[in-house]
Amino acid sequence: MDGRLIGIARHGRPRGPIEILDHVHVSIEAGVSGDFRGAVKPGGRGKRQVTIMSREGWEQAMTDLGRDDLDWWIRRVNLLTEHVALPHKPGTILHLGSSVALQVTGECDPCSRMEEIAPGLKAALTPEWRGGLLCRVIAGGEIALGDGVKIEEQA
Repeated sequence: MDGRLIGIARHGRPRGPIEILDHVHVSIEAGVSGDFRGAVKPGGRGKRQVTIMSREGWEQAMTDLGRDDLDWWIRRVNLLTEHVALPHKPGTILHLGSSVALQVTGECDPCSRMEEIAPGLKAALTPEWRGGLLCRVIAGGEIALGDGVKIEEQA
């Protein structure tokens, strides 16, 4: 079974409020439209344009934490998937919907902000890249909840 996109979020400034969306435009120039991290700075490589994590990883972190009352978006990632094993290999390409392609650039390490949200959350998100992936946009377009998520097979 192919994976699917089940969550979209953005925040317009550091520590700003999270906005939950049903659909959004993603571009090479700006990442997730309206998210402060998406724009590639002059001379930058766009290694953190879009962040993505899996529902399964989030649920395992919540189980380890002994909680079930925290929404996924408090992790402050842009996209939430389900039914797809997100790759732990930089360079891998993810396809979302009919046109968006993201290249994995690394692990989205949980920061100390997670401890402000819930003691132990940072440690619960650390194993097996549960905190998510950092990605660069290599093809833009529109994405919406329910869109398919596929991993491009590496040669």
